[in-house]
Amino acid sequence: MRNHILTSAVALAAALSTPAFARPMTEVDLATLKRVAAPTASPDGRWVVFQMTETEAATYKRATGLWLVDRNAKDAAPVRVADTAEKNETAPAFHPDGSLYFLSNASGKSQVWRVDPKVGGAAAQVTDTVADVSGFKISPDGQRLLAWGDVPRECTDFGCDAKDKGALPGPGTGRLYKDGAGFVRHWDSWETPGTYSRPFVFNLDDGKASAARAVDSGLVGDSPSKPFGGGEELAWGADSRTVFFTLRKADKDEPTSTNLDIYSWLVDSRMMPQNLTADNKATDTLPTPSPDGKWLGYAAMARPGYEADRQVLMLRDMSTGETRKLTDAWDRSVGSIAWAADGKSLYVTAQDVLDHPVFRVDVKTGKVTKLKATTEAFEGNIGDVTPLPGGALLYSRNSVAVPTDLFVRDGKGKITRLTDVNRAQLAEIDPVDAKRFSFKGASGDTVWGQIVKPADTKGKIPVAFLVHGGPQSSFGNSWSTRWNPRLFSAPGYAAVSVDFHGSTGYGQAFTDSINQDWGGKPLEDLKLGLAAAGAQDANADTANACALGGSYGGYMMNWIAGKWPDGFKCLVNHAGVFDLRAMAFETEETWFDEFDHGGPWWQRTEGEKWNPVNHVTKWKTPMLVIHGEKDFRIPYSQSLAAFHALQRQGVEGELLVFPDENHWILKGQNSVQWYQTVFGWMGKHLKK
Repeated sequence: MRNHILTSAVALAAALSTPAFARPMTEVDLATLKRVAAPTASPDGRWVVFQMTETEAATYKRATGLWLVDRNAKDAAPVRVADTAEKNETAPAFHPDGSLYFLSNASGKSQVWRVDPKVGGAAAQVTDTVADVSGFKISPDGQRLLAWGDVPRECTDFGCDAKDKGALPGPGTGRLYKDGAGFVRHWDSWETPGTYSRPFVFNLDDGKASAARAVDSGLVGDSPSKPFGGGEELAWGADSRTVFFTLRKADKDEPTSTNLDIYSWLVDSRMMPQNLTADNKATDTLPTPSPDGKWLGYAAMARPGYEADRQVLMLRDMSTGETRKLTDAWDRSVGSIAWAADGKSLYVTAQDVLDHPVFRVDVKTGKVTKLKATTEAFEGNIGDVTPLPGGALLYSRNSVAVPTDLFVRDGKGKITRLTDVNRAQLAEIDPVDAKRFSFKGASGDTVWGQIVKPADTKGKIPVAFLVHGGPQSSFGNSWSTRWNPRLFSAPGYAAVSVDFHGSTGYGQAFTDSINQDWGGKPLEDLKLGLAAAGAQDANADTANACALGGSYGGYMMNWIAGKWPDGFKCLVNHAGVFDLRAMAFETEETWFDEFDHGGPWWQRTEGEKWNPVNHVTKWKTPMLVIHGEKDFRIPYSQSLAAFHALQRQGVEGELLVFPDENHWILKGQNSVQWYQTVFGWMGKHLKK
């Protein structure tokens, strides 16, 4: 067994805390800390613009604006740019001429705007479309704009008053979904038949968009994909004439299909889009053309229907159509792709044990090298990787101890910090200690976990045992605006998490091992991991613990209640699966349920083996049950059933339902209520 201190995260947290002990972090802090995202750099690399969301503590009203940093200025502080009162500005992108394009709802709907960031002044509207613009990309030559949004199929322009509303006319309010409709509802929204996320190309003339042309001619589906796809699924070719986009066909098979394909389309031609990945029936995504246009980098899975399969970095020769698996020998899953300016290598990110670092992949050999830094640690959760002139990289970084900020790593590994947006607020909050540990888990495999607790803790403290969702995910060294280990430690708890079998970052075989074994090896890992945390950290009182989890983690709370009833003083079950049979028929994206459990319910040979409802008579641990009414991934009826089981058997329980939330709790005021309810429940059952 090994202990590893997350030195950079702890040191940074301590450095930002003055005095050493100020006050515990609160749920209001989590809801109101500034949120940095979407960094972009000017063509010469001098100017960096990012979006930042701010939340009013009194009302929890949120607003997003754009901020500008001059990298050439000494000790430059970010300044606001293109800020309209009471409106939101997001998704910044530089035009080749140095002007800044972005999305704004200043006109009453989401449209593309532009401004000269060096001069400032009033912004000018670029697009004026019937439908809202969800995102955009500027062609390399600056003469065209690729934009996407929800547009009915019958519209030849970017939005129209569609005649076909997708339902038969009638006197009532009912929605009619016909045979073969595919998704009826998805994530948190009922589907509008005939309307999809669709990309269009516009001409740009003096900063005005015109002549919209549909990119997806002859295809039916969402591009980018829903519910979480974005600009990473579309790209301009180096010639400014080719558009690459990712699409999964929308038909009766869509709820069971992970077959995203990458298409190419020539703007000036009348040809249909060409499917570049038709031979692969699994996911193909992240199209990333090389700077010289000779290659297309992308990520591909191998197994149809499996959303957690390893994503291998692929290269396609655009002249011959030949493809090769560049990282087939590397047992990690590519999460993002960016080309180096010279085209000789690519930068990718991937989950690796508890971190999410950056790697360089050599185009010729496929050799993968983890990037390091000379001036400070380079671990944590790294994203938004953008190559800059001179071999530098712009990137975002957060950790389990601190939220996201922006940095630049030069070609020699020296790190320069660009933002420190939460410095003042973090200085008021007590620092934390973060420690990772490993142990021998199920099947003798090495399993990793981490412990976050108040700095300089003395004596025994209760344990908040956090179980991640997914289940193919990780409770790693990253910041979360929802399940936040630093906040869970604030009341005087040791926040302990374990990356059980099925977690990502440990090789594909480890991730696959949870398939058809939801309640087996993961539960064994959790038992062994909690014991290991207590053995390795004298402060963690594992006999005085509350277990908490959401989604799959919520399933595990229901499973623990029946299979480990003496393990905890209390349980918190957020959006957890209670009955696998009902889940199989009620969830919307059925591919993950069917792949993880062996097909449709009627084909499963051991369908009831891991079903929590079968062990409900053994429940005796007090349980707080939480759900959002707009959750279509795990319908809220699952939590109603769990609460009914508690009530009917006389087991102490509470139910918290949010009518305006989905699978996640996203609104600031709701997040505060969530944590206040959870902390109240934990405080009631754990002895300090």
